[in-house]
Order: sequence, then C-alpha cells, then structure tokens
Amino acid sequence: MSETNGSKGPAESNTAPNRPRPQSFTEANLDSKILWKDRKRILGMPISFTRYIVDEDHLTLKIGLLNTRIDDVLLYRILDIKMTQSFGQKIFGVGSITVFTADKSQDQILLRNIKNPEKVRRYLGQLVEQERESRRLVGRELFGVAGEDGDIDGTLN
Repeated sequence: MSETNGSKGPAESNTAPNRPRPQSFTEANLDSKILWKDRKRILGMPISFTRYIVDEDHLTLKIGLLNTRIDDVLLYRILDIKMTQSFGQKIFGVGSITVFTADKSQDQILLRNIKNPEKVRRYLGQLVEQERESRRLVGRELFGVAGEDGDIDGTLN
C-alpha cells in the first residue's frame, strides 16, 4: 500500500520539532556545532586523553588514545547536575561535575578536573532546559525515573 494520505508515521511523530529526519546516512549532518569542550586536567593542565564535548543536543565523553571509549547522552535526558571542588582543585582552578541522567546504561557521568566548573555547571543546566523546552518534555522525563514512593533517589524522608 502506498501512503498518499499525508499522515505521519510513528518514527516521524517522535522527532523533535524543527529537526527534519535524514532520509539516508549520506544526507545526515554529522557535524554538530560544538558549544563547549574541555579535557580532564592534571595539575591544572589539559594533558590527559579524556575529552568532554557538549554540542547542540549531546554530552559526549571521549576517553583514551589507542583504545577509545565514547559515552554519549542526550541533553534532555540529564536530570541533575552537581559540582564538587576539593581544596586541591581550587588551587589549580578546576573542579568536578557529576551529571545524573535518565539513561539506563549510565545513570551518572563524571566530568573530572575541568576548568571553570561553576560556569560550566550553570551553562550545562541552561542547555538542558532549552533542549527540554524545544522537545516539549518539561516535567515528563521524570516520570518512570522516580521510585515507587515517588522519590527520585529511592529514599524515604
């Protein structure tokens, strides 16, 4: 049967607004605009092979030189962002950010020893909110993540 009635299939209805789905691999735009990037720093210097990249809709970790592992999470799936900064990290002007996600395979992502952690935490939070609003997911992403008692961390108060 041919579809001439113009109705959208289930794959098209789940896509974000204003983002046309590519018809083939060759038509896909694989070069996203990088909004922020940094490396894990050792003694304040970016000399490790762990890279953190935020583009328009993903947070990506690239770890390793010869054996590379890439972890990726969609921005709208980020639930919470926590920053920690030890005394040693303060001396070198770095800090760590823990990102809590709704992803089943990786519920926490740690961005270790990044420069300007407070600015990055605020910026990442703004990007997450913008991405949720553009996908019209405000509040709905939390359903199913909370435990049976309705508390996200699973503890009773």
